Amino acid sequence: MPLTEPASAPATPPSSEDKSDQRVRRMFGSIARRYDLLNHLLSLNIDRSWRRFTTRTVPPTPGVPVLDVCTGTADLAIEYHKAAGGTCPVVGVDFTREMLAVGLPKVAKAGASGRIALVEGDAQHLPVPADTFGVVSVAFGLRNVRDTVAGLDELIRAARPGGKVAVLEFSRPRGRILGPLYLAFFRKVLPRVGQAIAPNADSAYHYLPKTVLEFPDGQELLDLMGSRGLVELEMHPLTFGIATLYVGVKPAARP
Repeated sequence: MPLTEPASAPATPPSSEDKSDQRVRRMFGSIARRYDLLNHLLSLNIDRSWRRFTTRTVPPTPGVPVLDVCTGTADLAIEYHKAAGGTCPVVGVDFTREMLAVGLPKVAKAGASGRIALVEGDAQHLPVPADTFGVVSVAFGLRNVRDTVAGLDELIRAARPGGKVAVLEFSRPRGRILGPLYLAFFRKVLPRVGQAIAPNADSAYHYLPKTVLEFPDGQELLDLMGSRGLVELEMHPLTFGIATLYVGVKPAARP
């Protein structure tokens, strides 16, 4: 399927949440200093294993650059640096300056200052060349991009032919017991804990469950990735489906 003429994307319901660039940037800027603490606390540190799974399932190729979009405080970018043993340049892009400011000392602590570059930029207009990266990843960020299709198209544009796009995102467990428990936690417990630890005017931890519940997941998101031109699609539910890793390959260039 030619990338220049992608099939129409499956229809996705509009979000009831305000995902304007201004609001998302302000919101994540206000919780940047507590972001890592809350992620690890609210996931019981399982989020670390999800990122390690991503780098094992979609491994870097020595010498081939990796791009991490919506990198936040650079956790997945650092994980890719470790997985490559420092043999791959890694670029992390995020449009919230305060998040990148938290990530910079983490990059230095990992001994990766010369190998990981953190760049301020919009996921819908990535400041990187096309057809360049062996792996293009995004962890828990695609649902925050105002235009999901534009964000996916940019991930694909940045990947080199034959490269992989990896989307790690929250999803919804479907089990009769775990599903309702998960929804109750997300809707009632998480917002209160988040607001108590990282108070902010934009109610960031009320925004999180709403965007997760409205964002396409499972086969719906996989179909969306396929409609934009990715092939060899696969998905890996993690921790009973609380998170899912979606993977697609950018087709090799036609002769």
